[in-house]
Amino acid sequence: MNRARFLWLATVGLAAGGSPAHAHRLDEYLQATVIDVTRQHIAVTLRLTPGVDVASGVIHQIDGNGDGILSPQEQQAYVARVRQGLSVAINGNPAVLTTAGAAFPSVATLRTGSGVISLRFHIATRLAPDTYRLTYANHGMDADTVYLVNGLLPHDPAIHVERQQRSVNQSTYELDFTVAP
Repeated sequence: MNRARFLWLATVGLAAGGSPAHAHRLDEYLQATVIDVTRQHIAVTLRLTPGVDVASGVIHQIDGNGDGILSPQEQQAYVARVRQGLSVAINGNPAVLTTAGAAFPSVATLRTGSGVISLRFHIATRLAPDTYRLTYANHGMDADTVYLVNGLLPHDPAIHVERQQRSVNQSTYELDFTVAP
């Protein structure tokens, strides 16, 4: 299976979340995270989808001056706030998340409950042959936040996922993996 198809299938599976099918969660702020491990870096991608009932509150968090436009500065500030609520460690050592990109829909699209904010973060690393545990935590923005998290199947044949474990609400996640010589 090619990587693009796998990413699409992983995203669809992540969005399904194993719960009964619903058109959209109206009263929740869904924060879906995908983690992709390579020997040179770890990519952490978040897809943030505020339901229509909570969209105004999320827009208010981003639109600091209340003018109805999400300026680049407001977007950058929101990305920084989300990043501050995330923590990643490798074998117990905190990792530094750097912003790799962000895409925000229009305010009108967010208000419909179908707008998705996409945030990409990067962790530079050099994974030598060994056993690793990656821990991830998303401390969220408020009580209406719900979480999904998953690791992607590594495309590097030297990286082997051994175990994934999530908290009940999926705000925390552990990924055990090995890097073969």
